[in-house]
Amino acid sequence: MGKPVTRSHSLPLHEPSSPPLSTTTSSKISFQSRKIRKLSTNKTTTTTTAITSTSIPPLKPLSHKGEIELALDHLSKSDPLLAPLLNSHEPPALNPCTSPFLSLTKSILFQQLATNAAKSIYTRFLTLCDGESQVNPDTVLSLSAPKLREIGVSGRKASYLHDLAEKYRNGSLSDSSILEMNDDMLLNRLTEVKGIGVWSVHMFMLFSLHRPDVLPVGDLGVRKGVQSLYGLKDLPQALEMEQICEKWKPYRSVGSWYMWRLMEAKALANKAAKKA
Repeated sequence: MGKPVTRSHSLPLHEPSSPPLSTTTSSKISFQSRKIRKLSTNKTTTTTTAITSTSIPPLKPLSHKGEIELALDHLSKSDPLLAPLLNSHEPPALNPCTSPFLSLTKSILFQQLATNAAKSIYTRFLTLCDGESQVNPDTVLSLSAPKLREIGVSGRKASYLHDLAEKYRNGSLSDSSILEMNDDMLLNRLTEVKGIGVWSVHMFMLFSLHRPDVLPVGDLGVRKGVQSLYGLKDLPQALEMEQICEKWKPYRSVGSWYMWRLMEAKALANKAAKKA
């Protein structure tokens, strides 16, 4: 493998618009029981203590200094097929997340809409809230479904927004708790919100929280990228995706990002070929 090229510039980490095709939950880490031997002057007894973890802290976010470089180094060494792709595309640049609640609200508003239409509705929504800084649970709950419909938000999406805001108000969710949850717990808790599915949570963890080890197995672009990179006959399903991308851990988010870049490059090449 040749020496990696120097990467001096970064590309924005844009969230894709492909819909979820399948869902799965991330594998959990299991802990085996450990035997602890107690010594005394009379006899030796053996007891077994089960070691469990209910709150495995998340890894450092990719926006943490040096994490992208660590991810690229790991991926280039662990996957020879991926290494050339890393050298031909600039690494991702991460946009800061000011508020998880704001990001989740935006995610709901953008669902199943063309980009320009979604941006227009979101702009009107921000005006209704008096700016991004005022997008909070109380403000959202104060907006009735008819009021939201006036700016183009469907009744169903209004119920999704209200459910998210209500879960914040009753303490089920908060920005601080979301930042502290590990990936499995976050997936479970956020999919309890109406209108938020596994694919939406994966995109949120990737593009808003910058979690390093997210594999969006339901994303069409990532699946097509894996199919192309590994020369698979059929589009890989969730289990096959998990198995193939195991070598990317703990930086499957970055590997996934390059699958989008791979498919973009192929689309541009095909377009250029048609013009020639």
